[in-house]
Amino acid sequence: MFAAARFADPWRFQPNVEVYLLVVFLVAAYIYVVRVIGPNAVPNGEAVITRRHLWCFVLAMLVLFTASTWPIHQIGEDYLYFVHMIQHMMLSYFLPPLVLLATPEWLLRVLVGNGRTYRVVAFLTRPVVAAVLYNGVIMVLHVPGVVNTATVNGPLHYLLHVAVVLTALLMWAPVVGPLPELRMKPAGTMIYLFLQGVVPTVPAMWLSMADNPVYRHYGQQAVRVWGMNAIDDQQLAGVLMKIAGGWFMWIIMGYVYFARFGKEPADANTYRR
Repeated sequence: MFAAARFADPWRFQPNVEVYLLVVFLVAAYIYVVRVIGPNAVPNGEAVITRRHLWCFVLAMLVLFTASTWPIHQIGEDYLYFVHMIQHMMLSYFLPPLVLLATPEWLLRVLVGNGRTYRVVAFLTRPVVAAVLYNGVIMVLHVPGVVNTATVNGPLHYLLHVAVVLTALLMWAPVVGPLPELRMKPAGTMIYLFLQGVVPTVPAMWLSMADNPVYRHYGQQAVRVWGMNAIDDQQLAGVLMKIAGGWFMWIIMGYVYFARFGKEPADANTYRR
């Protein structure tokens, strides 16, 4: 009876108390470290955080809340796989870089120190290591058995989301991490981001070209949100994964290129001189 009620109304509000508590905890922790620890960790007269740090943190919390609660979480988990794909993209493409940009350098140095923890973080954020870990998790997330089990197993579902976020943080650290010695040069950054779009092509093509529902859970739903059948749903998920994800990486590569290599020609041709 509970399962039938669960799938009867896709738009029925369902609270996610654990997410509410997590967001409240993160906001309280950020305020605490900025107000209490920050003033003792930065030189006198230096700002504890900048406006960019604050705005990135606010946006990160909004992304986390939106991706992990109703309606995206419920529709993506129970009805439409392409919404589930949007959720994963928010948790891997948007949330991690915002978290890193919201973290001032002094805060991460306080957290990792300069001993063993720092060496572990430095190793895990090496481009090759971070890329292998992140893309390995992405491949696992598209295994049919994992998807079908996670949609009915709450703890596994959240564990996979934690794995996505953590490995995505490692993957983005060489690009926008707060520790300058762990970041790559602009040319390396563009190559790195380009390669990040290669591995997702495999599951994206598989989803886009499959003639039958790849995931049993999404293929057997009696209630079809927006009248979308399982084939169209998974094909749209594959298109989003390949095209939307690829364009996101290309936009960042373009920004890196013009920020680094476009500045000197712009300065040389300005009329301000």
